[in-house]
Amino acid sequence: MEFIKGFTFKLNPSKTQKLGGEETKESLKTLVETSGCETIILAFGALQDTPHSEEIDFAGPHIPTDEELLEVIAYARKLGLKIILKPMLNCRNGVWRAHINFFDLEVPCEPKWSKWFANYEKYILKYAQIAANTKCEMFMVGCELVQTERKEEYWRELVAKVRDIYHGPITYNTDKYQEGEVKWWDCVDVISSSGYYPQTQWKENLDRIEKVVKKYNKPFFFAECGCMCVKGCQEVPNDWSFEGEVDLNIQADYYKTMFETVNERSWVQGYGIWDWCSNYKEDLPEDRGYSVFNKPSAKVIKDFYVTK
Repeated sequence: MEFIKGFTFKLNPSKTQKLGGEETKESLKTLVETSGCETIILAFGALQDTPHSEEIDFAGPHIPTDEELLEVIAYARKLGLKIILKPMLNCRNGVWRAHINFFDLEVPCEPKWSKWFANYEKYILKYAQIAANTKCEMFMVGCELVQTERKEEYWRELVAKVRDIYHGPITYNTDKYQEGEVKWWDCVDVISSSGYYPQTQWKENLDRIEKVVKKYNKPFFFAECGCMCVKGCQEVPNDWSFEGEVDLNIQADYYKTMFETVNERSWVQGYGIWDWCSNYKEDLPEDRGYSVFNKPSAKVIKDFYVTK
């Protein structure tokens, strides 16, 4: 697998911006110029009401239309970008997707894994077809659905059905610290995870992940990684609610350490840095969040990518 010099390009529907229109194209072009990335992970999210809801909504205003998605993909190709398609899932009530969960034993009148997976399958297979039609370089069957991962049989069935449609490399993006908990890595082509690890603990976590990668003998990359611009968050980079004083150099220093440390491990074959929004101008330079727009970290990332 070629090294993935990637960035997550998050398609955020907006009342004032047409996804696939000129503003989105400007955002994508600016991302490439800013970061030096060669691959974009196109991320968008379906919704379910709560972590215990069976129904999944992937046709509302919260998600790109097929026409918008195809227009973004076509423009990305004009820019010479490789594309990883990443359909995600979120809860309307704000609970993180990792907590989507049901009883293992199906109970009458209670939400069921079987119904949830049937609906999730419809969602994923739709975008597997789009990935196939547009020849995306990779397809993600899921992201950070931690409580679902123990339902191994369902995931194996889903991956097999995706393969009937999409014939490129398939991955699943597990969450930080969960790499060793997924028991079905053998049925995907690439192992990936969200690498939000404390700045001072990269080495021990890489040691742990390396054992998983060697066990399954699969390529690996960090499908997500990043840090906000708040003092102290470099030790809890996954906590988007972390409060503190804004400091843009915190993010830059985090990326420097990450690249220097991870670069020593040849089995790590890339990154999908989190994140860059389609409506990127809403991410102001003083923003405390993960955006790198007009921040020192952008140069750190570009310097690494252009010399890698």
